[in-house]
Amino acid sequence: MAADGFAPVLAALTTMQSSADQAQKLQAHTFLEAFQKSPEAWTSTHTILSSPEVPLEAKLFAATTLKGKIIYDLDQIPRSSLPPLRDSLLSVLSEFRSGPRPIRTQLCVCLANLAIQMTEWKDVLPYVGSRLGSSAGDCILEFLQVLPEEVTEGRKINLTEEDLISRTKELLEDNAPHVMTLLVQYSKSSGKYVSQKIPEPSADSSIASAATNPRLLECMTSWLREIPAADIVQSPLLDVVVNGLSSDTSFEASVDCMCAIYRDTREVDESFETIQLLYPKIVALQPKIAEAADLQDTDALKGITRVFAEAGEAWVVMIARLPDEFRGLVEAILECCARDQDREAISLTFLFWNEFKQMITVERYQRARARFGDIFAKLVDIMIKHLEFPTPEGPSEIDLFGGDRVQEEKFREFRHAMGDVLKDCCEVITVTECLGKAFNLIQDWVAAYASQSTANHVPHWQQLEAPLFAMRAMGRMVSPEESVVMHQLIPLIVQIPDHEKLRFQAIMALGRYTEWTAQHPEFLQQQLNFVIAGFDHPSGEVVRASALAFRFFGTECRKLLKDHCVPLHGFYESILDKLPQVSQDELTEGVSYVVSAQPPERIYETLKLYCDPLVERLKIRANHAKIEPDEKGLVALSDTLILLNIFINNVQPYYAPTDENQAVKYCREILPVLSAVADNFTDNVNILEGICKCWRTMIFSYRTAVFPLLADLANQLAKGFQDSRAGCFLWVTDAILREFADGQEFVEPGTTEAIYAFFEQQAIAFLRIMDQMSPGDIPDVIEDFFRLLIDALIYYNHQLIPAAICGPTLSAAIASLVLQQEGPLIMTLHYIRDFLSYGTDRPTSSRFGEMSNAARHPSAAELKKIVKDLMVIQGEALVQLTLAGMMFSFPRDCLQDASGVLIALFELMPQQTASWFGGTIATLPTGSFKAGETDRIMNNIATKIQAGDIRKLKSVLQDFTISYRRRNVAPRDGLLGAPEPARFKYKG
Repeated sequence: MAADGFAPVLAALTTMQSSADQAQKLQAHTFLEAFQKSPEAWTSTHTILSSPEVPLEAKLFAATTLKGKIIYDLDQIPRSSLPPLRDSLLSVLSEFRSGPRPIRTQLCVCLANLAIQMTEWKDVLPYVGSRLGSSAGDCILEFLQVLPEEVTEGRKINLTEEDLISRTKELLEDNAPHVMTLLVQYSKSSGKYVSQKIPEPSADSSIASAATNPRLLECMTSWLREIPAADIVQSPLLDVVVNGLSSDTSFEASVDCMCAIYRDTREVDESFETIQLLYPKIVALQPKIAEAADLQDTDALKGITRVFAEAGEAWVVMIARLPDEFRGLVEAILECCARDQDREAISLTFLFWNEFKQMITVERYQRARARFGDIFAKLVDIMIKHLEFPTPEGPSEIDLFGGDRVQEEKFREFRHAMGDVLKDCCEVITVTECLGKAFNLIQDWVAAYASQSTANHVPHWQQLEAPLFAMRAMGRMVSPEESVVMHQLIPLIVQIPDHEKLRFQAIMALGRYTEWTAQHPEFLQQQLNFVIAGFDHPSGEVVRASALAFRFFGTECRKLLKDHCVPLHGFYESILDKLPQVSQDELTEGVSYVVSAQPPERIYETLKLYCDPLVERLKIRANHAKIEPDEKGLVALSDTLILLNIFINNVQPYYAPTDENQAVKYCREILPVLSAVADNFTDNVNILEGICKCWRTMIFSYRTAVFPLLADLANQLAKGFQDSRAGCFLWVTDAILREFADGQEFVEPGTTEAIYAFFEQQAIAFLRIMDQMSPGDIPDVIEDFFRLLIDALIYYNHQLIPAAICGPTLSAAIASLVLQQEGPLIMTLHYIRDFLSYGTDRPTSSRFGEMSNAARHPSAAELKKIVKDLMVIQGEALVQLTLAGMMFSFPRDCLQDASGVLIALFELMPQQTASWFGGTIATLPTGSFKAGETDRIMNNIATKIQAGDIRKLKSVLQDFTISYRRRNVAPRDGLLGAPEPARFKYKG
């Protein structure tokens, strides 16, 4: 039988779907990938699709393969064979006109992409209609649906920009009126087809009328890219869309179509007449909200909510201008929120409320703000009600979601989104009114249930927890000067029953009002007592909430707490080791800000009070980890470094330049301890990074005041990098490089020279590492080094570019382009592009005017010559590796930067770069290009160079490499066919 030709394909598909081992599946996968790219796939796919004995899964694979062939490999067959291919494809499509739909859809996509590329085919729609015949209504509608979608995604098609624009006009713009007429005719048909082009649905269809056919509505939605919404609204098709909302079959498609119509009416001034026709029909749908809610039809309620909410989003400007005329729409959106008991649809309204708030809080729309104040007041009530946790059906309150963890997480995320809506309400009707609503609910609960509460049972706690959460959510909106609600609310909160969720929410709420408390110190003590008591609560969540709240109290109320440093230290020491690490960090944040509020003369002694015990912990844990290097001990050591870093980061006192910085004085004391730990843990990246973060934070916090530490610190950084080869030592080098650059305030020229010499020492150490290891072994170090190099170019270009290490660092950058990790590649490409900019009149940074000793450094013209001379030597390798990466291995997010490097090189040396480019693509396999493709790209490059349009080469290069990549490079193919890079060598 005919299956002999494609039997291996069927066998490979069977293997992929079977329980075969991984090696067999990998072999089958590789075979199928090769088959999809082969010329033989053209005939095999047709044969598979036409063979009745082949299973549907194989036919779907064949249809998908055929789609890929048409999109990427159409050049494999001569242009004269395209009409037979079209007719063959139409014959196959006719066989699948009634389904299965996945295969039919793939074949329609095939036909659409062939139509796009077969530019000589001018009568696409009439030809398709006549060939498919009168019994293929759904099939033709689906083709009409995918055609605009595929044209819109046309950048994956190998057409020039001009050809694609022309073909888009022919297929869409010129056909839009005809398609509109056909859609109207089809919508009126029932039982008989309306024309030879668009027949009625097949007789065995379950759809009673063409007007409720979802395919018609999907087709209409797709063509709204070309057909103006005004034409749809002013035609019988609008009734088709509206009536479709009453049909289960067409409901979802009608919702999508209606929302697509809205998107075309966002320019409300241009679309005012269209909106006037649409609005009454939309508002008339409001009874469907109650209908869907009463039937507990979640999908219907979500759909009708979309209809109203997206109308509001599209017409928000008009609603603000004409609040009385459009009030009905806003009321309908509010009703959607109120009736959504399952909280499935309400999130669809959140964007509308936010955009509406932004509009009516503008001065010119104050009348609308007043007119809709009652709506937002009701919205607050609705939102707080929706914030309530569910009430369990049984007596147990431990699991409120019946074990459904997904639903529980969804509810938590949903509450925070509703909190944002409450913030919007605060801006419209004032925070005092919104806060008052939460306060009233808390008061109501206290009056009704407080007397019934016991240590083991709090009745209807959900009704108290929800307004507490609302209060927490609105905290950011409350002014420190608020004087109506907060004075009554705070004393009430600190007396709530000791229920886990209530205590958690109350503490979290208090943490949001610390800015207000800072202005009202009489309320501080009772809140602080309430929060500190939470550290002894049996619930871990309450303890974590207490630590977070204390962080906010320490941050905002530091001046009120500065005289309590000693007793606070006793509390800190007593509780610290009992907390989880995240809570240790947050508690430390709070106390560090209290320390930062000390007078300058007390900074040193207070830092010693708090940090010396941490340093002792560090020593003990380091000794323990060295003797018994278990994972828990190493983690504890890293965690201690984090706490120390928090103090260094937050305690930043001000001293005159002539005075000794007391914080730096303390840092100088602990520097030997940190250095000793680094020396003893050269193989533990986490510990080294923790130490380097401390050192880098010292520089960021105290800036040039760290000068007394520089000599010791530089020695330790150089030693640490050589011993460990950890990139974190380069982080600190980078911070020093920037802070002590030439021209910075209080930096002597001699210091700058010494800093640059230190940088060169680190660069040489890196080059030696690169000489001994392949880039793939040290991607993180490469990323850190070239981040350092980028700053070195900015602040020290006058020294770096003429230096002996410049050529080797450029070679190292080019050698690093074999990597496939996004971070290192982006840093490397940025460095190369910045370096090339110094060969032009637009360098990334020019600091000649800022330098104290500019006369002693090379001029801009001398730097240009050095850059160009280096490119003459290394430019070819740069083009080879960059182009290979774009065509084979770079992650997609690197392609922009890679093309930027090539453009920079074209601007610097256009003719030579074009020659290198041509030489590179000449080394690639001959069968990997379409006929004439290499000549076309080279001619295009030559034309752009001659015209001086170098920047326009960017899209040319990206389109060329992306097209090549899609055709020839399968996922995880590696660098098959790519030029082989030379190994980096450093002999300095």
